Parts: sequence; C-alpha cells; structure tokens
Amino acid sequence: MYDVADTIVAVSSPSGGVRSIIRITGPQTLPTCEQLFESTAAPPIRNPQSAIRDSIVVSGSVRINNELAVDARLYLFFAPHSYTGDDLAEMHVHASPVLVEALVRSLLAGGLRPAGPGEFTARAYLNGKLDLAQAEAVNEIVSSSNRLQLEAAQKLLSGRLTQTAEEIRSAMLDCLSLLEAGLDFSGEEIEFLGAEQAAGRLADIQRRLEELLAGSIRYETLVDLPAIGIAGAPNAGKSSLLNALLGWERSIVSGRPKTTRDVLSGLLTTDRFQCVLFDCAGLVPAPDNVLDELAQRAALEALRHCTAVLFCVDVTKTDLGEDVVVRAGIPPKNVIGVATKCDLPTGDELPRRMERLAGTFGATFLPTSAKTGQGRQELLDAIAQSAIINPQSAITPLALTARHKQAVTEAMENIRQAATEVQRGNEEVAAMMIRAAHQAISQIEQQHIDEQVLDRIFRRFCLGK
Repeated sequence: MYDVADTIVAVSSPSGGVRSIIRITGPQTLPTCEQLFESTAAPPIRNPQSAIRDSIVVSGSVRINNELAVDARLYLFFAPHSYTGDDLAEMHVHASPVLVEALVRSLLAGGLRPAGPGEFTARAYLNGKLDLAQAEAVNEIVSSSNRLQLEAAQKLLSGRLTQTAEEIRSAMLDCLSLLEAGLDFSGEEIEFLGAEQAAGRLADIQRRLEELLAGSIRYETLVDLPAIGIAGAPNAGKSSLLNALLGWERSIVSGRPKTTRDVLSGLLTTDRFQCVLFDCAGLVPAPDNVLDELAQRAALEALRHCTAVLFCVDVTKTDLGEDVVVRAGIPPKNVIGVATKCDLPTGDELPRRMERLAGTFGATFLPTSAKTGQGRQELLDAIAQSAIINPQSAITPLALTARHKQAVTEAMENIRQAATEVQRGNEEVAAMMIRAAHQAISQIEQQHIDEQVLDRIFRRFCLGK
C-alpha cells in the first residue's frame, strides 16, 4: 500500500493563501533540506557538518533552481517525535503558485515521491503515532463543516476511545486474575474475591462498556452524519428556518441584517434520518468590512464541505439581484431552493411570487414559513430524498464504526453472562466469559486491518495531510 522507505512531498496548505507550506517526510528529509535550504541564522551553527540539524525553526531561503531562490522559513521535526514518526520538514514560503509548483518539481526531480491522499497520516498510524480512530479523526477535523462535527472529531483525536477501552481491559484483567487465583487455591481457606465483590466489579465494567457505546463511539457516528447548510442573503430568514427545523431556539432571530456572524449548528433528528444542520452568515456580493469578510470566509468554507445546501430567498423581496449573485457564489452542491416568509403575501400573491422565483433561478422553490410551520414536512422530505437517502450523495461511512460497536456489544454480552455465572457460583465459567469479553474489546485496535481497509480509510484524505 505505502512504501515507508520513500521520502514524500506535498503542498499541505490550501490554494489561494498568501503562504504556501511544502511538507516533506521520510529518510531523505534532512539531506534534501540541507541541499536546497540556505540558513541566515546567527549565531553560527554548532555543527559544521550541517546547517540545520541543530535547529528546529530556521529562517533563510530555499533554492528553486540555480538562478532563483525565495525567502522561506524551515520547521523541522525530528524522528521519532514528529507527526509521522519520521523526520519531517515544512517549508513555509511566500511565493506565487507558479514558484511553489516549480519548487515541488525540483524536489521531485531530486528523488522525492509525491505523497498520496492521507499518506502523512498513514505514516503516523503505521509508525504507531496514532491509532486508527485518531487517524480518521484527523480527516474529519480537516473536512468538518461545522463546530458540532469539529468538536466530535477533536474528541476522537484525543484518543478517548482507545484510552477508555484500555482502562476497561485493565479492569477485566484485574477481576479475572482474582477469580482465577481463587480457583487455583480452591483447596485453601483463602478467598481472593467474593461473589458479591465480583458481581460489583462486573457491574462496574458493564456500566463503563455502556458508557463507551453511548459516548466515544457516538462521536464517530456524529462526525459521519451528513451536514446540511442553510445559505442565502442577509435577512433571508435562515436563522428562523434553522430554529423551525430543529424545534428550538438555536439561533438569535432579528429583523436586522447580518445578525449571524458565526456558523451555528444543531443535530436534526427525525423518524427517517439524522443530520447536522447549520446556519452561517448571510452572503453578500461585496463585504463592507473585515468582520463581514471573515464571516463570509467561514460561511463559504462550511458550505464547501457540506452535503447539501438549503438556499433561502425572502419571497417578499422585490429585487432579487442580490440573491442571484449569492446563488452563483455558493459552491456546487445539491441545492434545495427554499422560499421563506411565505405567510406574509396575501391572496393570490404567493403563487405569482413563487413563479417569479422559479423563473429567475430556473429551479423549483419550496414555500415555507418559520412562523406558521408551513412547508416544514415537505422540506424534511426533500432533505431526506436528495441529501440523505440518495446513495450518490451519501457520505462514505467510517470504516471502523461498525466494528467498534460490534466489539463493545460482544464484550457487554460476555460480561453480563459472567455476572450471572458468578451469582450461580460458577467461577470457572465466569472466568471464561471475562476472557471472551477481554478478547472482544481488544479487537478495537488489535484486530488485523488489511491493506484494502487502510486504503479505503486514507484515500478519503486530501493531499498533504
């Protein structure tokens, strides 16, 4: 799958920024940097044989070819304490995309290999720096579209799943050792663990397994849920729609435009599906100030990663020019048109306005009202049909979620049977069931993962991660 003997390189920063980051890891990282990077550090380097090995952050310039060099800063992370576990370097350069591309070509010509999707994190896993649940969490952090999923991914990255499983395994072994010690000295008047004590310990293990199933594994489910964004011009009724769909006041509603600055999210649960629903700042053709510009960037970044977009237009507006520009700026997604404030037009005015929306945007809009609840069920049906149930638009599920659930569920059943056997006085059978539970929970990280599974996990990553 991956050749860890190669030295790989990739641009790890997003396009369009003022600073580009070229990431390198592998056995030839330091020699490559020494060949291309010229340090301007003072005082003099302590090691005369190397310009960089005694430093972690070095300012200087990097040579793109024999005639051209650009200012850069070099960040070094030495094995085994780097992210990948191998020597790792990041070159931070302020240069045009053309120069960055030329620098990468120079590195490839020097014998480096272009990194595949997720290969930096794959090396971290293969070198024991991350467990597989943490490795997946890295991708979820990078691709999360809202704070709800980001916080869940951060909990996974902290290693809570693996740490909790290890604590439970340790508790199982303690209980098992005391039971088996009692069996070994059954002819002596020694009681290492009474039936009531054993039952209490097993009940505690059972409780912790239930918490694990409802806690850490729930984070995996949460980061894997489809994300549905609500977008539109300022004062288009987005926040009111978010509250109406969630059934509670998640977002502040105001008649003043630009009330929402951040990306606000909530968990939408129906009898058919679950998804993360989020509202972001109203989109405008030209932001007025720095705060508006930052809010626009956050909104567009969130919409770029979501599964589908609810595009809201105030049906009472007379001039739709701003909305047309906003619609053109929404990243290509599965877009559902939503006409808001449909309780305000009177008589036969609403049908005419709906026809106007359809003609202007070339798409059908669903009439809704956050105030009266009009159109809520129809909108939920549209979300379920186009963004949730449609397999072509569904998110690829995490590869390990089902395996984790199965392992914990199997362990819970074995512990339950062990507790029953302890109450019946069958310590040997109880010990056998605890061993089976220990083996089941150990599968979270000790089960063999073949190359096809690893490839399916890491190919979901972007380059440079």
